[in-house]
Order: sequence, then structure tokens, then C-alpha cells
Amino acid sequence: MAVPVAILGRKVGMTQVFSPDGRVTPVTAIEAGPCVVGQVKIRERDGYTAVQMGFGTKKKSRARKPEVGHWKKVNVEPPRFVRELRLPAEDLKPYTPGQQVQPDIFKVGDFVDVIGTSKGRGYQGVVRKYGHHGHPHSHGTHEYERHPGAIGCEADPGRVIKGMKLPGHMGDVRVTVRNLEVMRVALPENLLYVKGAVPGAPNAYLYVRTARTRKPRPPEPPKPAAEKADKGAKPATKPAAKPAEKKPAAKA
Repeated sequence: MAVPVAILGRKVGMTQVFSPDGRVTPVTAIEAGPCVVGQVKIRERDGYTAVQMGFGTKKKSRARKPEVGHWKKVNVEPPRFVRELRLPAEDLKPYTPGQQVQPDIFKVGDFVDVIGTSKGRGYQGVVRKYGHHGHPHSHGTHEYERHPGAIGCEADPGRVIKGMKLPGHMGDVRVTVRNLEVMRVALPENLLYVKGAVPGAPNAYLYVRTARTRKPRPPEPPKPAAEKADKGAKPATKPAAKPAEKKPAAKA
């Protein structure tokens, strides 16, 4: 099994890529890295094993002194976005503090999970938040088309059941989109193009990791060499059969 990898990034926006046969695929461009490894955590000292990475930069005036001292050990300014990748102890060997992680850890055809914060929609009703149909718009209905309807019960239990779908705050929550295919890796620009949409608005911070619920695509078997026939060549024809020679009749 391949070692899981991860990288931090920022959502740039959506675009489209064309395949050699002309098919168009909607993709999301992610500015992935470069990320700096701030610390490699081990079980004996920290109680668990993980790799701490940081992305972006933060004003020094907005960073706390312990944070400044922590990242000063690897000679970098405190990053804006910090996350950890949990790994077993035997998979921590490739990582060292101060190391830079580039988007080339992923290859075209890999599948990744993208984690981010969805767009905040504010206070919304049940029609938009949960997709309720609303009340019938028939004669006699006044100001009730988008209401949730009855929410209570009879005397028993005499209360509103927990988990009732009611109006409330929508969005601005952690969302994981699984099994997105990597369509292109642009190393000079540190861009990672993944198929489909990812959570968050443009410039939102993202955490991209190896897909956990999908196995890597198996390699394709080699295709047999096809015999190319000349288009201008005429199909071969069988030679015409020679007429049978008549044998002279035997003399009596």
C-alpha cells in the first residue's frame, strides 16, 4: 500500500481542461504549496506520530510569541495555515523539519480528498437549507408558502422532537469532498488541477490528502500493435481458375 501524502493549499478558482481527443473536463485550480514541515511528532515525546506542515505567511504582529519561537527553529515566519498529517512511525522517515513539500507528490490519475470550509449562507429557511417543497400555493394560503409547517406533537410527548429540520444558520462548516481525480500538476506555478468542485470560496484554504476510500487505479495492460492497412490498396483477389483441359478420347 502506498504511503498517504498530503499538502496544504489555496483555492484559485474553476476552469476546464481539454483531453487530446477533445473532451472537456471541469476542474478546480489549487495553489498547492510549497509547504514547510514545522515538526515531526513522535510517540515518545508527543504521544502520537504526525507531520506538521504550514502554508502561507502571517504578519509577525498577529503571531503569538510561542508560535514565533516554534517556527523560528526551522528559520521561517509563522505560516497562516497549519495542519497535521497523521502517519505511522515507519512512514515518517522521508520528512525532516524545514523540508519543503511540493505538489509533485501527486501524479496525474491519483485520487485525493479535499477538505475545506464551505461558503457561509447566513440564516436560511427550510426551503433553501433542506430543499422542502413548502406549502401549496392554492387559494386561501397567505404568507405560508415557505413555512416549515407543524413541528410539534400531541400531548404525548408534548415537545418538539430533537433533530427537527428548522430554519437556522447554513454553511460555514467543514466539508470533505472525496475521490477527486488529479487531472494536471503544474510544478513551476505550484498548481494542482482536480476534477470537479471543492468547498469554499476563492482564496479559501484547503487540505488535500490521498483518498482514503478509493484504491489507486491499476495500470492499464499493454495494447497489442494494430495492423495498419493502406487505405489506397485494393483488396487482394483470387486468381481466376484456369479452364480444365479436355483430354483426347482414347482410340478403340
